Amino acid sequence: MSKGKKRGLYFLMFLLLLTVEILIAIFVHDAFVRPYIGDILAVGGVYSFLRIFLPERVAFLPLYVFLIAFTVEILQFFDVASLIGSENTILQIIVGSVFDWNDITCYAIGCAMIAVLEVLQVKMTRPCVTLATMGRKGEGNNPMNTL
Repeated sequence: MSKGKKRGLYFLMFLLLLTVEILIAIFVHDAFVRPYIGDILAVGGVYSFLRIFLPERVAFLPLYVFLIAFTVEILQFFDVASLIGSENTILQIIVGSVFDWNDITCYAIGCAMIAVLEVLQVKMTRPCVTLATMGRKGEGNNPMNTL
């Protein structure tokens, strides 16, 4: 797939996740979906946003996304939005206001899910060498071809 198509796909995925997050924030006021599923989806949104600009696979990107989410949570712990005196509602929404260890756990779960999906994607796109194809000429540097 071309870089342009990948960027478009990640842009659509970002928009979808952003829309779902906004709908959850506006309409869902429960004790499970909003605090837990919302946080898991949030790291998916950050990942998708970064992949718009980094369409090729980046090693450890799920870890970097987790570190971004963790940093935002630490900013909440120190109540940075209030410290800088921001009345900006968007900044308050992004940075948040309440530190919670459960949020960090959800970020870790979301990033682990992304990492698993990345590994599966690599395995699915890698050419498969089977016993049936090992003896064929033109299969690269296969040591079995020399037997």
